[in-house]
Amino acid sequence: MSFKSIIQDMRDELGSISRKGLEVKLGYGLRSTSRRTVHDALGPPLVDALSQSCWANMPPELLRDVLMRIEEAESWWPQRKDVVACAGVCRSWRDMMKEIVKTPEVSGKLTFPISLKQPGPRDFPLQCFIRRNRSTQTYHLFLGLNEDDGKFLLAARKCRRPTCTDYLISLNADDMSRTSARYVGKLRSNFLGTKFTIYDAQPPHAGAMISRSHSTRGGGSEQISPKFLAGNYPVAHIAYELNVSGSRGPRRMHCVMDSIPASAIKPGGVAPTQIEFLHASLDSFASVPFFRSKSSRIECLSGSFSGMNEEKLVLKNKNPRWHAQLQCWCLNFRGRVTVASVKNFQLVASDEIGSAGQEQEKVILQFGKVGKDLFTMDYSYPISAFQAFAICLSSFDTKIACE
Repeated sequence: MSFKSIIQDMRDELGSISRKGLEVKLGYGLRSTSRRTVHDALGPPLVDALSQSCWANMPPELLRDVLMRIEEAESWWPQRKDVVACAGVCRSWRDMMKEIVKTPEVSGKLTFPISLKQPGPRDFPLQCFIRRNRSTQTYHLFLGLNEDDGKFLLAARKCRRPTCTDYLISLNADDMSRTSARYVGKLRSNFLGTKFTIYDAQPPHAGAMISRSHSTRGGGSEQISPKFLAGNYPVAHIAYELNVSGSRGPRRMHCVMDSIPASAIKPGGVAPTQIEFLHASLDSFASVPFFRSKSSRIECLSGSFSGMNEEKLVLKNKNPRWHAQLQCWCLNFRGRVTVASVKNFQLVASDEIGSAGQEQEKVILQFGKVGKDLFTMDYSYPISAFQAFAICLSSFDTKIACE
């Protein structure tokens, strides 16, 4: 029996087991009735079935080789669901997958939910798109070039309040409340829509300080379950410059990344990386608490950003140029943006942090319109998909004095 046949047999068995009753739980990449949803838990039926299969007593060396080949071959969704399935079989399989699967910064792949909180690839951007639903005031983030083969990542719901606006961000498109274990953070604006704060539901790095916003005070209208208490850890502040007369051209924005040091974009720099969800025992991620290898974990913790003694990374929008013939401001989006909009932007490192010219010109986040309610979002190191999505949501909000 060839090695290729062994891998194919394993895939077939995993697929047949999932089809017999675990499609709902394996769904990180499976098609639901309306969208691809994120569900990575693997229940007892799969574990029991595989414990009785011919793969239960496979030699560790051979098992590792098989899992590595599956991880390398299944590089895109929906095929990558096989990697998630393998990681949820049992403890030994899970431990091996923790060593094999790398973070997006290294591999350029999004595999497990925690990947959305980790920095993007260093060498190229991850291409995503956002679909807006005006009637429900919701926003859905997908990985890919179009919705037909796109992989659902995150969802956000706009909540208007008397003095501010909140965008609640969740891993579950059907439950975007703060009481949900799938809640990952939020974006909050001021009354004018000129200043925003991104809050993470869990500490982004060692020593992170929780913020007491309206939703954490006892008098809030939304009661949080004692089994799941979401925090409010500020990870970024966004400011749009006032432009009442409109004489200074397009919108100008600055993003202060509270959780990322300015040194992260320099050669040899390191950005803090979350390695697991703290509330894993309370939701469907419980059986698969994914994180990096021991050596990577030590590096991550030792490189945690205190935010006290290091300078913070500042991002600013790249200045567009005026096109005399078209009579409009232009940016080179390399074909990823096709519709002119005041919402379009590119973010680069601010020259205030003393970076080299090449680092300042590198586009870290790009956002633009391609249809009535369709927008592209391309992000790369050192920001995560969650942070990039929240920054893009700020562009949707109404700005009274910035256009």
